[in-house]
Amino acid sequence: MRLRSRARAPASAPHRAPLHTHSCIFKFPLRSAVRATVCGTLGAVLLAAGAHAATLDRVQLQQQADQAAARSYREWVELLALPNDATVPADIQKNADWLVKAFARRGFQARELPNNGKPMVYAEYPASTQQSAGPRKTVLFYMHFDGQSVTPSQWAQPSPWGATLKARSADGKWETLPLDKLYAGQVDPEWRVFGRSSSDDKGPIVMFLAAMDALKAAGVEPAVDIKVLLDSEEEKGSPSLGKVIADNLALLRNDGMVIFDGPMHQSNQPTLIFGNRGVLLVQLKVFGASQGLHSGHYGNYAANPAQRLANLLATMKDDDGRVTIAGYYKPVKIDERARRIMAAVPDDEAALRRRLGIARAERVGANYQEAMQYPTLNVRGMAAGDVGEKARTIIPEVAVADIDIRTVPETSPQSLFALVRQHVEKQGYHLVKGEPTDEERARYPKLAAVTAGEVSASSSAARTDLSAPISQWLTQAMQQSYGKAPVQIRMMGGTVPTGAAVQALQAPFVIVPLVNADNNQHSYDENMRLGNYRDGIRTVMGILQTPFK
Repeated sequence: MRLRSRARAPASAPHRAPLHTHSCIFKFPLRSAVRATVCGTLGAVLLAAGAHAATLDRVQLQQQADQAAARSYREWVELLALPNDATVPADIQKNADWLVKAFARRGFQARELPNNGKPMVYAEYPASTQQSAGPRKTVLFYMHFDGQSVTPSQWAQPSPWGATLKARSADGKWETLPLDKLYAGQVDPEWRVFGRSSSDDKGPIVMFLAAMDALKAAGVEPAVDIKVLLDSEEEKGSPSLGKVIADNLALLRNDGMVIFDGPMHQSNQPTLIFGNRGVLLVQLKVFGASQGLHSGHYGNYAANPAQRLANLLATMKDDDGRVTIAGYYKPVKIDERARRIMAAVPDDEAALRRRLGIARAERVGANYQEAMQYPTLNVRGMAAGDVGEKARTIIPEVAVADIDIRTVPETSPQSLFALVRQHVEKQGYHLVKGEPTDEERARYPKLAAVTAGEVSASSSAARTDLSAPISQWLTQAMQQSYGKAPVQIRMMGGTVPTGAAVQALQAPFVIVPLVNADNNQHSYDENMRLGNYRDGIRTVMGILQTPFK
């Protein structure tokens, strides 16, 4: 597919500000032969001293991140003012145009990747001009710029499409502050910027741009070659990501992918996530009579499909929440190393249960992290007849349960769907396609339909081993940036579109969340804590300056 260039950096603009230069300039006269000898010796010394540019220590990283955050607030506010509903192509186009220009200003070669009127954005930083001891790794950084739809009346601000600065008052309520305070100098790290996509995922995009600015200002050369892919349909499940990647395979080839998306651990400590579950949507229908029946005339005679559906669902899970469908968990094996990693995650499960309003957790895993390693079977909605004021004294003709199954790398969507179908059949049901025929109604006493939604690569589960080179690189970068090991999460419970990229590019990935866990993403009053915004810039800087070996 031909790539349409939207904007490029001015030809006269320098791409880099490297820390070291090998040009040889003296304030005193030297014969040309002597000058050549001295310059050659100096160049050899510089190359022998180290292949990469010097890096910033933890204190310098924090100082540069603070300054970069202050410089970037206006740009962040400008981007948040652009509506980015994933279902509105015109909004997506405006955001894509803005982002191409923003990356081009930093020396990136930026362009749009056509995608049926909702272009994705690709940007590539020119290869390093520094000589190195060997070939550098190429990293693809993935983020998305689309957002969830909004209901403006639910938001406690004039418009969701715009930044609103707030501080928490003594009574715990959020009070609006003048936006000028964001630009006036010192800001409180507990202040928050509210607005759609402030955290998911425009915030991380601007953090990335600010980190590039900060490294350039400090004269530090990125230690990896950089490619960036900005998704325009992540909030719709990235249905086109696989195709866009397939159409641009050579362009997007890389040695590893870093995904800046999602919330950090509840402790707000630096976090690395090495996998995510996938998702499969299933619908289960149980049929009764061919039409709704009078419950007085036919009660105790014609079976009620709502009752049968409830009984059928009850056979699928026990009181501890464990799925009882034969073979459902069988492929999942967790070794002792994985258990130790999960046990080290600083989860406060008592606080988590209080926040969720539950007295006891289900017993699928020994703890929260272990529970995320298994596939789920979740009833997300049920329907049969009417309720409340509209309820009628009838036996409904059909009962429906919508189910979502969160898959893990060991359990494919197809295999779990087959197990569900087999289980329903074992309960005595004859499975039909669509509505049962008159012949089927006359022949089979129990009728049901089990259907699955489309399975896409974007909704697949994926995981990278914690001992993989990319995992070790990012762990080292976090350790050097913060002086302690990051929280390592083997598998997050939710689904992000890693599967499409992993399958198409055959490259490992790690998710690096940068935003506060209580950011209200996808909901009203989405927000970003300013302390997380600053630390996110620091994290990105630390990653970019660390060699990937």
